[in-house]
Amino acid sequence: MKSKWIEYNGKKILYQDFSNLFFNTKAIQEELAQVQEIVMGEPENSVLIISDFTNTEITNELMPILNEASRRTKPHVRKTATLGITGVKRTLGDLLSRITGQSILYFANDKEAKDWLTKD
Repeated sequence: MKSKWIEYNGKKILYQDFSNLFFNTKAIQEELAQVQEIVMGEPENSVLIISDFTNTEITNELMPILNEASRRTKPHVRKTATLGITGVKRTLGDLLSRITGQSILYFANDKEAKDWLTKD
């Protein structure tokens, strides 16, 4: 598993690392299943998440899987910051946010994402 817990400004953040998986849907699904287990084991409205999709494509095959994962974990997630989402991926990310009701904000780098997540 590439994903891991990190600490920033005294707060725990789950860094969901889907980066550099390109078009490897199977690897993305495997990583997603593992991080879902972690998130589902945490208290409701408690998890701060960075999802890094740098150099990873979100395919039509992957969208329903991401939708379902987001729906399942939403009660446990407090805030989500996303990296590596530009162009068409941004359109798909906005669609995912509308479908699941889970707010997703996009950031250019992990420092900006971590700063936003740990504010308040």
